[in-house]
Amino acid sequence: MQQRPRLERRGVATTSKDGPPADRPGARTILHLDMDAFFVSVELLRRPELRGQPVVVGGSGTRGVVAAASYEARSYGVFSAMPSARARRLCPDAVFLPGDHAHYAEVSERVMAILRSVTPLVEPLSLDEAFLDVTGARRRAGDGPTIARALRRRILDEERLTCSVGVAPVKFLAKLATNDAKPRPSRTGPVFGPGISVVEPGGELAFLHPLPVEALWGVGPATLGRLERYGIRTVGDLAQMPLATLEGAVGKAHGRHLHDLAHAVDPRSVEPAQELKSISHEETYPTDRFDPAELRTEAVRMADAVAARLRRHGTVARTVTVKVRFGDFRTITRSATPPDAVATGPAVARVAKDLLALVDVSPGVRLLGVGVSNLVSPGAGTGTQLSLLDALGEGGADGPAPAEPDAAAWAAATDAVDRARERYGADAVVPASLASPTGIHVRRRGDQQWGPDQEG
Repeated sequence: MQQRPRLERRGVATTSKDGPPADRPGARTILHLDMDAFFVSVELLRRPELRGQPVVVGGSGTRGVVAAASYEARSYGVFSAMPSARARRLCPDAVFLPGDHAHYAEVSERVMAILRSVTPLVEPLSLDEAFLDVTGARRRAGDGPTIARALRRRILDEERLTCSVGVAPVKFLAKLATNDAKPRPSRTGPVFGPGISVVEPGGELAFLHPLPVEALWGVGPATLGRLERYGIRTVGDLAQMPLATLEGAVGKAHGRHLHDLAHAVDPRSVEPAQELKSISHEETYPTDRFDPAELRTEAVRMADAVAARLRRHGTVARTVTVKVRFGDFRTITRSATPPDAVATGPAVARVAKDLLALVDVSPGVRLLGVGVSNLVSPGAGTGTQLSLLDALGEGGADGPAPAEPDAAAWAAATDAVDRARERYGADAVVPASLASPTGIHVRRRGDQQWGPDQEG
């Protein structure tokens, strides 16, 4: 029988004997909430007959990657970001399910709404993970562990999903604490941990210093190798290393960063409004693509998806980038900044196709991506021009540019296209080049995010 998730904290606080209480004046209370095997758990709500089996969400083809694995699959050594081919070798009986990014995003929005009902200071890190600063909510909602228990109950009751929460005075300790709260893999399902792990003010170093040094943000294989030459194994070892020696070993800025973390210093605040810096869409193909015309059509598909997200965020882009990965994994990018900022699919596509024309695709393209960056507000000296033909995808590099009537009228037309898509679906109005005898093919956010599902 599968173990039920725990809803209460059970002896997991890391405290100092003389430490002040968690709700002392001036002490921040930061929560790090991480959903448990989020994509798989959402899928199992739709496929309850698969409970108890090793389930993998991701691309099932030879070029696919694992997006998420159930705790049964994890017990075989299957983890996210692993090539799907390797996952199949490790767990031949695994059930592969294609990812549904749009559905996960809907569930994520509901979860984030629950978090924001407690505090407006919510910083999403991904669809299934977020920081919360609940310092201002303590008087109304209780201390950190009390708030964490209430959130876990609500998410379980309303979404039928479990999560784990770390509570600490600073962000990176809260994230580390979450690891202690997470379920553990087993062949029979998740072995639920305490669900909530707490690092009390005053107990930061007692919690932190016994951990392996690679637990710190910024200690990857290269940095770990340098530190090991000095006999550094734990965070406590690192904390005793003279700052000058540490800076000499890993560089001044990196050394100062690690020195601060080893002493539990993390002044970063929870940032609820993260400025959007770029938007991109890329896809890995089941087999290498060699046809320039086919790749141009693919660029139009991706540009249409990217531009739709641009407009949804109420912004325009000054720079367009094309990313190409060849069959031998050699990867190149090409960027351009057009005279006018872009916000429509055809405008992005024109630049992307021009960039793609500069690339020799004869070796075979494994992955193609289109992205935009240098995002600014519309009308902020951008010279952005929108046309109805742009919105419908009939102008562009393959034909003469249409005459530009009143920009406001064409902006309204573009808005009408977006409203039609919102009401009737992404394929309600599309560039003509995306229609084929087999139907209309659009690209939505998350399509093939984890690689193709089949060959061909």
